[in-house]
Amino acid sequence: MTRLAYHLLDVFAEKPFAGNPLAVVSDADGLTPAQMQAVAREFNLSETAFVLAPRDPVHTAALRIFTPATELPFAGHPTIGAACLIASLRAPDVIGRQPLQILVEEQAGDVVCEVSRFKNVLRGSFVPPRPPALGGILSDRAAIAAALGMGEIEIGFDAHEPATASAGLPFAFVPVRSLSALDRLAPDFSRFVAAFGRESAGVFVYARETSDPAHHVQARVFVPGLGLREDPATGSAAAAFAAVAVHFEQPEDGEHEIVIEQGFAIRRPSHIGLILRIVDGALVETRVGGACVKLGEGVLNF
Repeated sequence: MTRLAYHLLDVFAEKPFAGNPLAVVSDADGLTPAQMQAVAREFNLSETAFVLAPRDPVHTAALRIFTPATELPFAGHPTIGAACLIASLRAPDVIGRQPLQILVEEQAGDVVCEVSRFKNVLRGSFVPPRPPALGGILSDRAAIAAALGMGEIEIGFDAHEPATASAGLPFAFVPVRSLSALDRLAPDFSRFVAAFGRESAGVFVYARETSDPAHHVQARVFVPGLGLREDPATGSAAAAFAAVAVHFEQPEDGEHEIVIEQGFAIRRPSHIGLILRIVDGALVETRVGGACVKLGEGVLNF
């Protein structure tokens, strides 16, 4: 019989029952990919992360990430959740004094993470495995409107228009004119391929209007191809959004922070911090971060 410890966490939230839930299975080296997929399907969360020994002993760990339907080469909230868990288990005293840098190996590449704890709140961040890059402009607004259940007139604001981007996992990005338009979305997943192509892992729909005026963007992310309808918080999409923000906003040189609200429509409020560093008009560094709460733990027997 196989016995494996697992931990339940909520990521991109400072309190339980918010953010994006995550299961992390420790010491999973003996599992086959089929067994990992079966465990992820059993948890039925947006993602389940499996911690393995790293290929390079200098690194902290390797990570494999599964949705209920498929394996992902990279994902944001499992990266942050697993990094926070590893740091809190292996170096609890260190992260209370200073940030701890760890490196996890994922299929999309090596991911550098940083974990800290302040007033009992764990926070993690990561640099995406690939620099965020804009793909192309999505010009068929009629197809996009039909796929999202909205009017064409509600698509776009300021210079923003629909586009694709990736930082290790490709997404489509659709700006909408208001928070009310965002709330009213009624996606028709049968139309997603026609509107967004087969390559996109999901669709990130965003408005400049937010629930908290101190924040910058509210988003809803639909990922039907990954076995989910709507994701509460999507760190990999937030990383890719850095390329979208730079392309359409043309920020001045220096460091900029964007706080993304997500999950509000499904009662899982999440807050994702996105840090951009611009030099000579170009994006040279991106970091995605947020809080993490441990909810529980247990043992798998199968």
